[in-house]
This record gives sequence, structure tokens and C-alpha cells, in this order.
Amino acid sequence: MIELSAGKLWGMRRMADSNGRFKMTAVDQRPPIKGPIAAHHKTDEAPYEEVARFKALLVESLQDKSSAMLLDPHYAIPRGLDKFSPTKGLIVTLEDSLFTETPGGRLSAQIDDWSVEKIKRMGGDAVKVLAWYRPDASDDVNRAQQDFTKRIGDACAQYDIPFLFELLVYPLAADAHQTQDYIEMQGKKADDVLASVAEFAKPEYGVDVFKLESPINARAVTSDNDPAVQAVFDEMGRLAGRPWVMLSAGAGQTDFANILAHAYRAGASGYLAGRAIWLDAFAHYPDWAAIEHDLRGQASDYMDSLNSLTDGAATPWHQHECFGAKGARFSPDNASFRHIYAGMNP
Repeated sequence: MIELSAGKLWGMRRMADSNGRFKMTAVDQRPPIKGPIAAHHKTDEAPYEEVARFKALLVESLQDKSSAMLLDPHYAIPRGLDKFSPTKGLIVTLEDSLFTETPGGRLSAQIDDWSVEKIKRMGGDAVKVLAWYRPDASDDVNRAQQDFTKRIGDACAQYDIPFLFELLVYPLAADAHQTQDYIEMQGKKADDVLASVAEFAKPEYGVDVFKLESPINARAVTSDNDPAVQAVFDEMGRLAGRPWVMLSAGAGQTDFANILAHAYRAGASGYLAGRAIWLDAFAHYPDWAAIEHDLRGQASDYMDSLNSLTDGAATPWHQHECFGAKGARFSPDNASFRHIYAGMNP
């Protein structure tokens, strides 16, 4: 059974709505936003103010529909934090969007001069980290990715803040559809997704919430309740063994809604999505008026539909079996609390 320390319990509650369901919007994307902006301006690097302006607009226009938002230290926090409601959960991304591609697979890294400690000090409610992972990558790469994740998990335990962990499979050098873009891998194998979840569900990684991709390619997940597809989602939820949410990975709006329906039947507690929500509006760039119109209109309406689905079908995070029959709660008698607050009481 999982016990939560005071800080982790508080952060989990801050991320969720009042009923314990996660309705979280991602604003931390960097290449998927910087790339189109740079292409428009015909520059190698996207103009900073243009990227930051879009992220600030996402915060302003979508936070009312969100229980929490995921912001990055490069753009969204410097330009959006003063617009961000203190009633919403604040999740901060820690991984660098730049990764190292090696013959044996991808290596992740933290953002320079950022840490779990700094996220805690700035008032973050949770730390989010993405790790690229393929069970069939080289042993050296997989050990490095595992060690990277353990270090983050240990730091989150030390600073008493939830660890929200995102997993993505990716194409190796020998795979077809080789790309470094932040998009769903075409031809991905469900077994790779499931084996990755099984690895990082081990207690030594300290994951509190999983942010997971569909184990089946998005376009293959239909609105029909296909028993074979549902069985794969069910197995993913079983392997996670703790609260988990779905990411969109650039899926279209209809496809993502279908994915959520399957995930909720398997016990997911909500979503943490970005492009499925705001990508259509972003397509109007550089027409800022049209972008804002669609964010406050179509994107907001889409979030209403996702939230309605979430309210009716998602499992409240504190009711997961991993917390026992009474659900998630804080006990001042648990070992973590005694260690952190030792000597504070007379």
C-alpha cells in the first residue's frame, strides 16, 4: 500500500479538481511550438517573444477549464506566471527538450540550472519529467534513463513534492518512420509501452502519477469498445498500479477523446494534454486575433467536452486501490513524516 507524505498529498490535491480528477493542460511544449514559429520567420531559432506570447495566451485563455497547468521554465513561467491563477495547480517541467541521440537510443537531461529543489522553492505543486524509453534500446542507454529517473524520484521524496512521470516510446535508428519530432511513433508496439510502464512502476523510481501515451496508435483507437483494444488499456492501468493520466502526443481531438474513453474504463484519473486542445488554434499563427478567438471558443468548448467525459468516467485519484480501502490520506505516524519533521514538536 502506498502512503503519502504531507507535501505529496497536498500537491496531488492541488493538481486535481475538488472531486479528485485531473483536468490538466500542458503549456510546456517547446519544439512543437518553436518549430512552426521559426519556420514562419525563416530563422534557425524561433523569436523568444513570439513563443512566450503564445504560452502566456494559453495560460490566460485555458486555465479556467483546467484543474492544473504544466509550465516550462524557459517561456511559460517568465511570461505566464503573473497571469496564472493561484487557485490552480502548478506543475513545472524539469527535462530539457533537447535530448542526445546515440546509436543505442535517446538520453534525457535536466534543464540547466533547474532542479526539484528550485521547483519546490518557487511554489510548484508537482515536478514533471519526460523520459524517452524503449525496452529494446541498448543496456547502457536504458541504465542511464533508469538512473536519471531514480535521481528525480529521490529528489522529489527529499523535497516532499509529487513526481509526475511521462513515458514515451520512440523510433530507434533501425526503425521505419525515423524522426526526432515530438509526435506519436508510427508503428509502435503495445508491448514496448507496457514493458516501459512495468519497469518504472517499481518502487525505487518514486513515481506518484504516470502520464502515459496510448498503447495503441491513436488512429486505431475507435469509439467502439473493441475488447482487444480495451484489454491493452486495462493491462496498462494494472501495471501502473497508481494514479495515471493520458497525454495526447499530438493526437487529433476525436482520436484523443476515444483514447480517454478507453483509459477511463481502465481506471485513469484524467488527462494532461496540450496539442489536442490548442493545436488547431495555433495553426492560425501569426494571426493573434484568430488564435485567441479559437482558444476561447473551439478549444475551450473541446475542454468542456473532455471535462464532462472526465467527470462521468474517470477514477478519482485518491480512490485507487494502491492507497488501500480507505483511499489516499496522510498519516502523521508514517515514516516519511517522522523523518521530515523530526524534532519540530516539543
